[in-house]
Amino acid sequence: MFRILILALTGAALPAVAQEAADMIKSAESAAPAAVAAGATIHGFDESGAMTTLREGTNGWWCMPDNPVTPGPDPMCGDANAMEWVMAWINKAEPPADRIGFIYMLAGGTDASNTDPYAAGPAEGNNWIKTGPHVMIVNAGDAMSGYSEEPSPDTTMPYVMWAGTPYAHLMIPVE
Repeated sequence: MFRILILALTGAALPAVAQEAADMIKSAESAAPAAVAAGATIHGFDESGAMTTLREGTNGWWCMPDNPVTPGPDPMCGDANAMEWVMAWINKAEPPADRIGFIYMLAGGTDASNTDPYAAGPAEGNNWIKTGPHVMIVNAGDAMSGYSEEPSPDTTMPYVMWAGTPYAHLMIPVE
């Protein structure tokens, strides 16, 4: 899901971007319902990891294409509150208070760790995880109480990813 952001944050080498902008836009749009994706701002990343805007949007939503270095598809789309949460996570800052965000990942996702928000890749004990189509509620705080916080959860049921960190968020499968 966020592997390309981790690579950019850690200074790891990023693959050359082989996709054309139109392919990246199509990939990004696959993350959400057409009504959301069609008017969303589309962001991508260049070879250095810098975020670039591929298309300006009109509806307050943003989308990012699949990251070609992860083993599965992981495009995503989110609302403005989710972008604030993502930027806090990227900058290792406290997420904004009382700003619950929503992210679609209808193509599924793969993550370097279900327990470490800054893991750059799978490693022994860091709970690499693969999820099917899902949505995420980010920055929900105590509203996630009662959901599984297991390091290796059943991904067919709602669970908390990155539990115990400021970036804990609810993963909700939609299959």
